[in-house]
Amino acid sequence: MSEEQAIARPVAIGDPAPDFTLPDHSGMPVRLRDLLDQGVVVLYFYPRDDTPGCRAEACAFRDSYEVFREAGAEVVGVSADPAAAHARFAARHRLPFILLSDVDGEVRKCYGVPATFGLLPGRVTYVIDRHGIVRHLFSSQLAATRHVREALQTVRALNQPTPDRPPH
Repeated sequence: MSEEQAIARPVAIGDPAPDFTLPDHSGMPVRLRDLLDQGVVVLYFYPRDDTPGCRAEACAFRDSYEVFREAGAEVVGVSADPAAAHARFAARHRLPFILLSDVDGEVRKCYGVPATFGLLPGRVTYVIDRHGIVRHLFSSQLAATRHVREALQTVRALNQPTPDRPPH
């Protein structure tokens, strides 16, 4: 990620999603572009592992994970928590999806994820199509489980066959 990307305006619907590489819960690097090569990505930024809202959101994504996969999407959560904290959080709540550690907050800054009350890292979900374009975003600190419903609606709409787009 370049310094220009880090200070650019917030990512909006229709923008290319900035590519990045972050470590997962086991410390292995995960690159967004590699995930997009496999299909749609639901990228959600959340404040912190094991807080009530974040736990509710993660468990809602967990409970719908197979539906996301059947619809051709991968779910990826991002917070500033270190890999070891993600590993505990994922194990404790049986989270089947990828959790990435953005310890220095650079990817969060690159996407322009706002802070709530200027202090608490924001909660924003992006649905990114396989071409790397942001097709939906939802930002709400308090409506944690609504992120899941809105993302799933968008994924399903993206994968609906149309006369000019056959099914995947």
